[in-house]
Amino acid sequence: MLPMPDAEDVRRIALSLPDTTEKIAWSMPTFRVAGKMFATLPEEETSVAVRCPKGEREELVLAEPAKFWVAEHEAYSAWVRVRLAALEDETELRDILADSWRQSAPPRLLESHPRLGVPLAD
Repeated sequence: MLPMPDAEDVRRIALSLPDTTEKIAWSMPTFRVAGKMFATLPEEETSVAVRCPKGEREELVLAEPAKFWVAEHEAYSAWVRVRLAALEDETELRDILADSWRQSAPPRLLESHPRLGVPLAD
């Protein structure tokens, strides 16, 4: 059985995405693509907050409440929290971070990194 992803996996995967930097903000690590935030490591780094369209967020939380949740102060924004211990493996974490990256990346990066620029087909 593979180990559950942790904060160091979040950091390693996020920083492997094109034009990503890490910056401390609000006393926590944040990850930005071309200066726009796409992930944070709040809650003592046991969860990761990622971008998620509000319309999809409710479905995620209802379908997998042990994995996804919305922090009260993020209720009106397009963010969802992901409990790292609830993830199946590193591949799932990578997919979640890449999806959030795509939502924040500028068109020039999406065009120059086509595998990341569009959702991967099943």
